[in-house]
Amino acid sequence: MKKKKLNLRDLNKTSSNNHKRNDGHNQSSPESVLKFKTYLPAIFSFVMLIAGIAFDYFESFPHFSGWIRIVWYVVAYLPVGFSVIKEGWNSIIKGDFFTEFLLMSIATIGAFAIGEYPEGVAVMLFYAVGELFQSAAVKRAKGSIKALLDVRPNEALVYRNNNYVSVNPETVNIGEKVQVRVGEKIPLDGVLLSKKGSFNTAALTGESKPDTIVKGEKVFAGSINLDGVIEIETTKEFKDSSIARILEMVQNATARKSKTELFIRKFARIYTPIVVFLAIGLTFLPYFFVDDYVFSDWLYRALIFLVISCPCALVISIPLGYFGGLGAASKNGILFKGASFLDEMTKVTTVVMDKTGTVTKGVFKIKNVVVNNGSLSEAEMMKYLMAMEEQSTHPIAKAIMEYKAVGEDFQATEVTEVAGKGLKGTVNGKTVLVGNKVLMTSNNIEVPTETDTIVESIVMVSIESKFAGYVIIADELKKDAHEAIKQIRESGISKIIMLSGDKDSITQQVAKEMGVNWAKGGLLPEDKLNEVEHLKKQFNTKVAFIGDGINDAPVLAASDVGIAMGGLGSDVAIETADVIIQTDQPSKIARAIKIGRSTRRIVWQNIGLAFGVKAVVLVLGAGGLATMWEAVFADVGVALLAILNAVRLQKMNWK
Repeated sequence: MKKKKLNLRDLNKTSSNNHKRNDGHNQSSPESVLKFKTYLPAIFSFVMLIAGIAFDYFESFPHFSGWIRIVWYVVAYLPVGFSVIKEGWNSIIKGDFFTEFLLMSIATIGAFAIGEYPEGVAVMLFYAVGELFQSAAVKRAKGSIKALLDVRPNEALVYRNNNYVSVNPETVNIGEKVQVRVGEKIPLDGVLLSKKGSFNTAALTGESKPDTIVKGEKVFAGSINLDGVIEIETTKEFKDSSIARILEMVQNATARKSKTELFIRKFARIYTPIVVFLAIGLTFLPYFFVDDYVFSDWLYRALIFLVISCPCALVISIPLGYFGGLGAASKNGILFKGASFLDEMTKVTTVVMDKTGTVTKGVFKIKNVVVNNGSLSEAEMMKYLMAMEEQSTHPIAKAIMEYKAVGEDFQATEVTEVAGKGLKGTVNGKTVLVGNKVLMTSNNIEVPTETDTIVESIVMVSIESKFAGYVIIADELKKDAHEAIKQIRESGISKIIMLSGDKDSITQQVAKEMGVNWAKGGLLPEDKLNEVEHLKKQFNTKVAFIGDGINDAPVLAASDVGIAMGGLGSDVAIETADVIIQTDQPSKIARAIKIGRSTRRIVWQNIGLAFGVKAVVLVLGAGGLATMWEAVFADVGVALLAILNAVRLQKMNWK
């Protein structure tokens, strides 16, 4: 059944848009007044209904009968009923005959036809109230998603013609210099030109802790500058910035329906016409089987049947549940590309992860310094090493240069690179070799046997043909890497596998340290793809693959659920992955699984509640044991309960 929006909801939406356009400065139309106007038709109908019921039951109003009574209840009905009847009529014109609007229109007009005026008004009133609740609940569920729209910057201060001018961010070119003041949003992706900066990235990553970066590092559009005036150089146009891509993805997420949503929509299209024909049969068929057949009695039962059978609770609560799940996930720094992936996360039985950039930081750090020459101190040996590595651009050289040692008096000269082995040069008149074991042995320098058992990258140092010591360089584990594995296991997934392009020995060591079931290193992207395909076919398992979204793109696309780490700065991750962990924290993987399970559990609770209550009241209504009031509860009451249940997702904590 195709669900369309009521005018009441349109008014609510228009009010919200007007408020945004006014940007909170139009005092003549504050949000509270707009909300009141939205609820005014329902309030008016409710007051008229209560007054009418009071007139009916108190003898003090003998004139409340005949046409006066009919007109009273018609006036009470129209504010909430007119929009529903109009939607039903428009649907019929478009060829969509069997909608909930038609069911409600037939049921309430039929109630008026047999003189049940208060019940006719009550059914439509509660239906309208349910629609208002639905609108408010959906707005709240989408709130954390829509909040992302507020992080879009409106202006950029660009340096042009020896002056900073304010322009639309969409007109800024790559390579231009932009100034950002304290409290303002970064308008485009770029690199920091200032010495350092502190940024609030909560709207992008869900993390409230400020992020401090230094000159030359990346900054992302939508981050808020917290400390001092800074300058950045843009690296992307606005339409290609990370925030623009993420916004586009989030806005499209609700269009990707889960299988449950698609099933309910198809079910409603078949279910609704069946209900209408059953109601017609319930009205006329008893004439042939019942001796004391009274048309109005059986019509009343049929109208009850129609009200009860309206699939509002299902059509409303299921999408609302998924909206809630998507919103809760984005608030936690997790972006699902659609409701279908919330469902898929609940079916995952095997987690496969990359190593570098996923559970490790992907940045080389000095793990240990060992001095093998008693005449040298650690600081002195490192000065020789740093003087040599200063001439290199290798990532390992960068890690070594971060060592805290002052070596201005150590100068390297005649530095040459020995291909695949290391560097050779002179430091303060002494011949220095820096590199691997092959470089040492080829120069007849004896290397300690203890280095044979070291699996990490190792840089050896020789001074004047004597082995001076070595430095162990390793990729550092992320702070929450161990916690991530623990939480994944606690979520019920026991099979955790690590696949990496790094050396197998290093991969095995990291896997052992983290408690991963099985690991394999030295893999090319196609090798990872083959391993995952083999897992899926041989063990018939649902696989979630977690990678950095760049060289892991093929396997991210092939897995049942592809999860990209650090997707905020990766175009490939946004394009390929199904789920993006914006904060680069592997512990969020377990949280994504929990959010998916909570969402699915609430959706199925609502399905069970709706079918259960409706089935009971349908039987009672067909047997003449239920009135229109019970029917109202079975329809609108259950819908409201389902809405309240779905809204619980916004209050849950999965930490």
